[in-house]
Amino acid sequence: MNPKIFHAVCLMLLFFAAALTLPAQTAETAEKTKIEALISHIEGLEGATFIRNGSNYDASSAAKFLRAKWKKEGNKVKTAADFITHVASVSGTSGKSYVIRFKDGKELPCGDYLAARLKEP
Repeated sequence: MNPKIFHAVCLMLLFFAAALTLPAQTAETAEKTKIEALISHIEGLEGATFIRNGSNYDASSAAKFLRAKWKKEGNKVKTAADFITHVASVSGTSGKSYVIRFKDGKELPCGDYLAARLKEP
């Protein structure tokens, strides 16, 4: 085979292989973006308290914790819904639900709150 034709065929195959993996990478990136948006939302909740295993944490500490747990549990998290289920809902240590207490005193399970946020446009 002519070396120029061989190189052209190799380049075409490489292009098609890259094109086939692009949608999966895009979907993965989109889910990571959604997860980071959820964490950033928690981080921006002024006056809110994140309750984990009976201890209170401010929004910034909660966001740091969620990012660290996400990194640790990354193999279980493929989607934002997985993140809510495996990272942001329940303590792996105690089995207790994480709770957000808002500035007005209202409390919601963190997983329920984030699931509702995820459904918003």
